[in-house]
Amino acid sequence: MKKITPDWYVITGGPSSGKTTVLQGLTKLGYFTAPDVARDYINQEIANGKSLKEIRRNEAEFQRIVLKMKIEREKKIPKNKTVFLDNAVPCSIAYYQTCGLNPQGVIQLCRENQYQKIFFLEQLSIKKDYARTENAKTIRKLNKLLKEGYKNLGYKVIDIPAMSIEERIQKILAEVNKD
Repeated sequence: MKKITPDWYVITGGPSSGKTTVLQGLTKLGYFTAPDVARDYINQEIANGKSLKEIRRNEAEFQRIVLKMKIEREKKIPKNKTVFLDNAVPCSIAYYQTCGLNPQGVIQLCRENQYQKIFFLEQLSIKKDYARTENAKTIRKLNKLLKEGYKNLGYKVIDIPAMSIEERIQKILAEVNKD
């Protein structure tokens, strides 16, 4: 039986869709946000002297570690606050699929909890940075799989078009306030 996680909202979309920037804006407005654990893991490993190539050499293992970190992060998030998550456990379904892992275990995990709403950020122009390895083709595939993954779990995915950060945040908060 699914339990609805009180006031938890997922901000998702492929790399370079503006998730981090939108979450930073929500943080400035006083909301509790949970950053992307994949980037946190990459930063931690770089600080320990590893290169991005070393960190992502085995993409399947990288995705298993990220999923474990997402699960741990969600255990620690306050249940009594409005929270915006930069990618949540169900996002791992798409990432597992892109690197050839079977997502059935992730899908089973996702049936245990639910989030209030899923906000899918439309793709922006791709900006390469120190942590991104995905090319345009992979990002298009991820975007398709992210949406499908949430829809297959029974979520209505709310599209947030490419617009200014302020407009995206206003649109997200208008949807949150409909509850």
